Amino acid sequence: MAINDIRNKIDSLDDQLVSLFAQRMECSREVAAAKRADGMPIKDHAREREIVNRLTRAAGDAYAPYVKALYSQIFDLSRSYQSALGEYRSALPELIARGLSETTGKGLPAHALVACQGTEGSYQQQACEKLFEYPDILYFDSFDRVFSAVEKGMCQYGILPIENSTAGSVTQVYDLMEKHHFYICGAQKLRIDHRLLRKDAASKTPIAEVVSHEQALRQCSRFLEAHPEIKVTRMENTATAAAYVAGSDRDDLAAIASRNCADLYGLEIARDDISDSQYNYTRFICISRKLEIYPQARKVSLMLNLAHEPGALNAVVSRLAIAGVNLLKLESRPIPGREFEFQFFFDMAASVADPDVVRLLGELEAHCDRFVFLGCYDEQ
Repeated sequence: MAINDIRNKIDSLDDQLVSLFAQRMECSREVAAAKRADGMPIKDHAREREIVNRLTRAAGDAYAPYVKALYSQIFDLSRSYQSALGEYRSALPELIARGLSETTGKGLPAHALVACQGTEGSYQQQACEKLFEYPDILYFDSFDRVFSAVEKGMCQYGILPIENSTAGSVTQVYDLMEKHHFYICGAQKLRIDHRLLRKDAASKTPIAEVVSHEQALRQCSRFLEAHPEIKVTRMENTATAAAYVAGSDRDDLAAIASRNCADLYGLEIARDDISDSQYNYTRFICISRKLEIYPQARKVSLMLNLAHEPGALNAVVSRLAIAGVNLLKLESRPIPGREFEFQFFFDMAASVADPDVVRLLGELEAHCDRFVFLGCYDEQ
């Protein structure tokens, strides 16, 4: 048979498939109404398994895997359609609408009282001064206390690291976001350029101890592994480490911190090639108690717990692809106390000013065991 004849046959079959698919989706609408009347959830795993088993047997061994994959996608689309009908309500659209309507200005305010972890010279301070024109900064010695300062109203905003290009996500910050029910209202990406700082760069005394923040130490792991004789001590912040070295009378002590810290604390750069990668960036987020969504917000962050079953993650990713949403980040970590179950961090390029995006988020919420909307914001 000539290829054009085969293609004509495929076109005819496609027309039939689309017609049947539309009829099936209409049945899904009727099913959604019946489920709502009976108080039933959208997903019926036993029913889906029954359909797949019946159809794969009918298809035969050669096509069974393809039929299973096809119907997995059809089930996802059907559930999304049922959610989009509005039969299953969510508080999320109202929350987002309030965040959009109550947020004033084109961006974060020029003047604000902001909580940062560490001390003067920290990377958090540098990110803060890029996000706010005239910030008043209060420093705290832990991420917990930054959150507490914002929660108690001591500060309007807080600045925290959320992800590093080398060391990955700062999961403690994600945990605190969920614990305090805070939102991300802005973000800043900074190039992290670690240096080895000493009081006297020309000193002949071997370095016996290096102090820095845990993330900075991890980002300079190759240098530290090459010098196993050096003791490594974790501190609350790179700037705190630099201040500690500056205030010490020891000549065998060094800090891993920025050039800015060297200038600020009167230290000298002993080595400037200690980072594992020259392309080392950290994303810092600005947090607030209240959901603030500014006009330039084009990034959405989520935390999801998915069902521990095959295809659960694929269903979410496929739904984003169908909606034409670009996934910027997908990262997982084990859920403590739940064997082989994972929590997922999602970043996507989207604006909640678009009703279709809000509808998509509602659909994802309906499909997830746990859904946390972290915010929609602009990242510089």
